[in-house]
Amino acid sequence: MKRKQEIRSAVAALAALLAASSPALAAEENARLEEVIVTAPPMLDPLIVRTDPKVPRQPVPAQDGGDYLKGIPGFSLARKGGSGGDPVFRGMAGSRLNLLMDGENVLGGCAGRMDPPTAYVFPESYDRITVLKGPQTVRYGGGNVAGTVLFERKTKRFAEPAVRGQASAMFGSFGRNDQVADLAAGAPPGYLRANGTRSDANDYVDGGGTRIHSSFTRWSGSLALGWTPDIDTLAELSINRSDGQAAYADRTVDGVKFERSGFGLRLERNRITPWLEKVEFQAYRNYVDHVMDNFTLRPVQPTNNYTYYLVSNPDRTTEGGRIAFDLAPAPGVKLAAGLDTQRNAHTLRSIVKAVPLASAAAGGIDIASKARMPDMTFDNTGAYAELSVELTSLDRLIGGLRKDWLSVNNEKTSGSGAGASLDEQNRSAFLRYERDLAALPLSLFVGVGRAERPADWWERNRDFYLKPEVNSQLDIGLIWNGERLHAALSLFKSALDDYILVRNNNTARNIDARTQGAELDLAWRLAGFWRANGSLAWVRGDNKTDAVPLAQMPPLEARVGLGYDDKRYALGAMLRLVAAQKRVHPGYGTIVGQDYAETPGFAVFSLNAAYRPEKRVLLTVGIDNLFDRRYAEHINLAGSPVPGFDPVARVYEPGRNLWTKVSFALD
Repeated sequence: MKRKQEIRSAVAALAALLAASSPALAAEENARLEEVIVTAPPMLDPLIVRTDPKVPRQPVPAQDGGDYLKGIPGFSLARKGGSGGDPVFRGMAGSRLNLLMDGENVLGGCAGRMDPPTAYVFPESYDRITVLKGPQTVRYGGGNVAGTVLFERKTKRFAEPAVRGQASAMFGSFGRNDQVADLAAGAPPGYLRANGTRSDANDYVDGGGTRIHSSFTRWSGSLALGWTPDIDTLAELSINRSDGQAAYADRTVDGVKFERSGFGLRLERNRITPWLEKVEFQAYRNYVDHVMDNFTLRPVQPTNNYTYYLVSNPDRTTEGGRIAFDLAPAPGVKLAAGLDTQRNAHTLRSIVKAVPLASAAAGGIDIASKARMPDMTFDNTGAYAELSVELTSLDRLIGGLRKDWLSVNNEKTSGSGAGASLDEQNRSAFLRYERDLAALPLSLFVGVGRAERPADWWERNRDFYLKPEVNSQLDIGLIWNGERLHAALSLFKSALDDYILVRNNNTARNIDARTQGAELDLAWRLAGFWRANGSLAWVRGDNKTDAVPLAQMPPLEARVGLGYDDKRYALGAMLRLVAAQKRVHPGYGTIVGQDYAETPGFAVFSLNAAYRPEKRVLLTVGIDNLFDRRYAEHINLAGSPVPGFDPVARVYEPGRNLWTKVSFALD
C-alpha cells in the first residue's frame, strides 16, 4: 500500500510539472529539443545499437564508459565505488567484450580490475557509441565472444571557415560536478579539434543513509589535427591525456593515479576507383600508468604495533595498427577486408613499508625509484574479410571470416607458466540473413557466429595454460519501424566451450557452459507530444560441467518510461524493475567478480525535465531514485572494511540523487 501511494504521489508531481509548461511555445520554429534518453537507446538495425553520448540521459549523466553502457539493455555494471565499474554484457565480462576508442585499444593495468578499459572513457567527449551484439562481426579484433563496443569521434569536414562545438556543466547531489568542452575550428583544408572533461564527486550515501567510500576526481583532454584537402581525403593526428583518483569501497586500497597518454595517426581515402571505395590506415600507442595505495584516500589501520603502507604501480603499453579496405567488386556486393596488429606489455612494481606506531608516517615511499619487473607481453596479428550481398532489394546476406595469431611471453620468475611462452591460433566466423518485408515496416534477421577468445592477462595470472574459450551462438530477431511504434527484439542462444571460470578470485579453469537470453525495446508515440518507452533484458546461464547455474548472470530487468516533449519543454519518468536472482554459484565467476549470494529484486523510480530557451541552449534536471531506496545490483563486489565508514556486505547504489545540467552548442 505504501509503495502504491508513493507511485501516485510521483505521478501527481509529474502532472504538476506538465501543467506548468507552456505548449504554445512549441510553435516557435527554431526551438529544437533533443529527446532525453530515459529507458534505453533503440536497436534500429539488426544487432546494432547506436547512441549519441552528448544527448541528455537518465540516470545522472555518466562519468565513464561503464557507467554509460549500463543504460543499454543487456548491460550490467560491477560497482566498486563511484567510478571505474566494470561493464558486463549478457553476463559476459572482461575481454569477452571488445572495446575500442577511436579504433584504439586501451588496456588497464590493475590485477584487480581497478582500471578496466572503460575507466579511460569519458563518454561526452565522443560523438557516437555503437554496440554490436554477439559474434556478428570480424572487423574489430578477435575474441568478441559477447560483442563489440565502439567509442568514436567523427569530425565533419569544414565546407567553409567556422567554429563549432559544445560545452556543458552538470551539478548534483553528493558534490557531483562535471564540466565538458568540445570545440573545433577549421576550413576546407583542415581542422583543429580540442576537448576536455572533468568529473568530480564526494562519497555518496545509499538509500539506507550509509556513506559509501566512493569519491573521485577524473579529467581528460584530447587534441586532433586534421588535414582535409578534398572531401575524400583525411589525415588526422591525435593526442590524448587523462588522469584521476578514485576511492573504492570493495577493496583495501584506492586508485590515486589513472594516467593515460597516447597518440594516434589515421589516414583515409574514399572513392578511389569504382570498385575500391575506401582505404584506411591507423597506428597508435597508448600508455597507462596506474598507482594504488592504502593511505592517500583513507586512514591506515595499525597491525601489531606497526602501520603498513602499501603502494602498487602497474603499467601497460599498448601499440597497434590496422589497414582496411572497403571494396565493391560487383553491384550489390560489399567486401571489407584488412589486417590488424596489437602488442601490449605489462610490468609491475610495489612497496610495502612497515612503520612503528610511534613514528607512523608514509614519508619515504618513493615508488618511482624502484625498478619495474617485466610481467607478460602479448603479440597478436589478425586478418579478416567481411562480405555483404544484396540478394534482392528486400533481403541480404552478411558473413565474415577471421584468423588471429597470438604469441604470449611470460617473463615472471614465479607462478603459473613462469618463464614460458606459447603460440595460439584463433578463428572466428559468422553468417547472417536479413529480410525486409514489403507490405510491413518489419525486418527479420537470423545469424550464426563462432568466436574463439584466448585467455587474457588477468586469467593467465591464475593459470597460464588455460585453453581458448569458444562461443557458438545463434541470434534471431525482428525490428518494427512503424510511424508510431518502434519495436526491436533480439534472442540468442550460446554454447560456450572451454569457458574460463574463476573461483574465489585466485584460480581459474575451463568448463562448458550454455547461455540464452533476450532483449526488447519499444517506443510508442502516443497522442500529442506524449511518448512511451520500454525495454526488457533477460539472460540465463548454466555451468554444464558442474551441473550448477553459471555464475555472474544478471537477473531479469525491465524499464518503463513515459515522456512529454513539445520541442521547448520536456518531461519524463522512468521506472526500473529488477527481479530477484536466485540462480547463483557462490565463490565463482569471472575476473570482474564472483557470485556473493542470492539478491532480492527492487524498483527504482526517477524523474527528469528539460527546457530549451533557444535552439542552442538546453537545461535538464533530474531526480534519480526518487524514493531513496536502498538496493544493490546482483552483479556486484563485496564491500571491504574501510576505516571511518560503516561496514557493508555489498557496495550499495546511491540514494536519492538530484542533478541539473546545462548544455550550450555553438552550431
